Amino acid sequence: MLIRRVEESDWESLAELLDEIVSDGETYAYPEPLDEVTARSLWDEQEPGVTVVAVETNGTVLGSAKSGPNRPGRGAHVATASFVVSPTARGRGVGRALAEWVLDWARVHGFTAMQFNAVVETNHAAVRLWEALGFRVIGTVPDAFRSRRHGLVGLHVMHRHLGDGPARQPAPAAPSSTSSE
Repeated sequence: MLIRRVEESDWESLAELLDEIVSDGETYAYPEPLDEVTARSLWDEQEPGVTVVAVETNGTVLGSAKSGPNRPGRGAHVATASFVVSPTARGRGVGRALAEWVLDWARVHGFTAMQFNAVVETNHAAVRLWEALGFRVIGTVPDAFRSRRHGLVGLHVMHRHLGDGPARQPAPAAPSSTSSE
C-alpha cells in the first residue's frame, strides 16, 4: 500500500468511495447522494492542509484522509482530520496507516494536538482505533447524529497531544510519496 497526496486521477474513485460511506449513514453527516463536485468540495483540503489517498500498487483507492487546522487564527495550532476506508479494504490496516501518516504530518507541520470534532459513538472500530493511537473522548454531544441503523446517537469529541510519543515515520513535507505496510 502507498500513501500519497491525492491526484486529479483519484477523484472519480474517491468520490464514489465517499458517496458509498456517506450513503451507509453511519459516519458522516454529508448530503446524499454525494456527487463528484460536492465530494471534492468537502474532501479536498486546501493549504495549509493536505488530502492523501492510500492506494494499491495498481492505483486502486483503498481509503483517504484529510487534515489541517481545526480552527483558524488562534486555534490553528490544533489539527483535525477525517478518514474513509473502502469496505473492501477494512481489516487490512488501511485506517491505522492513514492515521499514523496524518499524525506524523501534523507533528512535522508544527501542530501541537489533534482534535476530532464528530466521531459517531456507534462507530466502534474508529473509536477503538483512535483510543489505541492515544486519543481520548473529552465529551459527547448527545443525539447529534442520525444513524441509519441506530437512530439518534452521540458524537464524540476526541483529542490527543502530539508531543506525547515519537512519530513513527516522518511524513513528507513536499508532494512526494511514502509507503506503508
